[in-house]
Amino acid sequence: MIAFEQLRVKTPKREVLINITSDINKIVRNSKIKEGVCRIFVPHTTAGITINENADPAVMEDIINYLKKLIPQRAGFSHMEGNSDAHIKSSLTGPSLDVIIHNGGLVLGTWQGIMFAEYDGPRHRKVYVQVQGE
Repeated sequence: MIAFEQLRVKTPKREVLINITSDINKIVRNSKIKEGVCRIFVPHTTAGITINENADPAVMEDIINYLKKLIPQRAGFSHMEGNSDAHIKSSLTGPSLDVIIHNGGLVLGTWQGIMFAEYDGPRHRKVYVQVQGE
């Protein structure tokens, strides 16, 4: 069995990580799939998806702040839109994740959460979620 859903994410600023774990969990629960895989895909070249700590919001801020220092927005890039830094950052986090589903829920570590990574906001973004299994 395969279920597919589109999630919409409104990002509040240029660079931010947004915890979407509960949204993904809801999609998995609604799919009624008990054992399988949840595939999460971000169809944008200046955004990404990652799994990291969701207990302390300071971790998400630290990640964004360090990426800003590592790849500054104005670093003399050639791309005329002025968002090459966002393209590079999204390449680092990547566009997709697979998460195991067991007993009808996502298999994540105690402190793990699924984070939408915005690098060129604020924007209205899409996240495609495919749940596959039995």
